[in-house]
Amino acid sequence: MTTTVAVLVGSLRADSVNRRVAERLRDDAPEGVRLEIVEGLDLLPFYNEDVDVPGRTPEAAVRLRDQVGAADRVLAVTPEYNGTMPAVLNNALDWLSRPYGAGAVVGKPFGVVGVTPTPYGGKWSHADAARSAGIAGAAVVEDVTVSQSSIDVDVLGDEAVQQRLSDALATLVAAEAQPAAA
Repeated sequence: MTTTVAVLVGSLRADSVNRRVAERLRDDAPEGVRLEIVEGLDLLPFYNEDVDVPGRTPEAAVRLRDQVGAADRVLAVTPEYNGTMPAVLNNALDWLSRPYGAGAVVGKPFGVVGVTPTPYGGKWSHADAARSAGIAGAAVVEDVTVSQSSIDVDVLGDEAVQQRLSDALATLVAAEAQPAAA
């Protein structure tokens, strides 16, 4: 049996370190685990309940919900922007949280990792993403938070950082899904 992990990358930059972290995790995933990086977050309009109605929901939002809904787990790989999560990740979580109580993340184990060129390593961004996903109904796996400053560490070449990221992924994969609230 394969465990599928939908990966939400919080940076849109083509050469983003967080994107490369997500790709490395995908490429080095253990046997039985498949990571799918969710593409097209830049195509999502800002969440607006007026357009989130059957027959009018934007195609990018439908694709996002379908891909995350089909996954067994969700992993956000994100930097920190101005002390919080990037708007693109926040917006994706807004789309995934609807319809309220039945969104694509409800009951799914959810973790957050990432790097950022600040002394704080993205801890506020990761806490905000975890809180938002939890409010949306995800089963946030607290032991999956890996925040790493990239100021003085080559995160892609540092074996200790890579081991922490691999361990976080293994913890997320081992986490139990939660039943959706009735």
